[in-house]
Amino acid sequence: MGLRAVTLDDLTIEDERAVAQIDLYGRLKHALRRSGHRFLVPTIGGELSWDRALFLNLTYWDAYASSAGEGEVTEGADVLCDNHITADEVGHVAWHHVVGRELARQAVGPAGPPSAEALFFSESIASAFDLYLLGRLLHRTPESDFSRTQVPLIAERAHNAGLSKRAFARLLEEVGREPERAFEDMRALLLDVANALLACRGPVDAQRALDRFAGHRFEPLLHHFEISNWILFARAYGARSAGPDAVVRRLDALLRQAPTALGWLAEHWIDADAP
Repeated sequence: MGLRAVTLDDLTIEDERAVAQIDLYGRLKHALRRSGHRFLVPTIGGELSWDRALFLNLTYWDAYASSAGEGEVTEGADVLCDNHITADEVGHVAWHHVVGRELARQAVGPAGPPSAEALFFSESIASAFDLYLLGRLLHRTPESDFSRTQVPLIAERAHNAGLSKRAFARLLEEVGREPERAFEDMRALLLDVANALLACRGPVDAQRALDRFAGHRFEPLLHHFEISNWILFARAYGARSAGPDAVVRRLDALLRQAPTALGWLAEHWIDADAP
């Protein structure tokens, strides 16, 4: 069984009724559609299990979205079990496209593989947006598929990290009350943790690095985001550099200083190519 490339318009988007009420989602979807991004689905008549699709996505994950000509199978594209995709996945993939596009525009020198910091920067934004979506939907549409599936998954990771049920409930309440703040706090934490872990030589160093973030309110949620895959991918495919990525450092500082990071991203990046 092979894989074939399809566009967003070829897919059925699930749970969109709940997520579409969030303005940023519609703008991200529009940006992704304009990009010509390709997804990979089984060839007609074939089936792909959820476990196989997850394996392919985690193993050959790419923090930059891929585009190609019609029908072309692309490396690093998102693999789906069939011609269905969830609305939160649309938002996640769209962020990869938007961030990858803007980092490429601001890159200095010849094009090449993105730095590890650039990969982490892109993935931290896309992953933190998942928490933002959850915050927006918790009170407005708690029966959405995204809310019903994500809350138990996040709760389990938080419990395994030592967070009590009562403390987790308070944390969710905070996310629902200030989802924009939750996005930026989660984004910055993910980026800082990934950069710190990349420099570690082994588990002892990594444990010390993780301990430095123990006081952060979202630290119990870290393992929900599968950061180990980020580190392994960056080590295998990220560009080797003698120093930090100056472009990423500057953009990260802009987001940390902005009144709302999502507002800055929406104004300067999401609608950058809107007709």
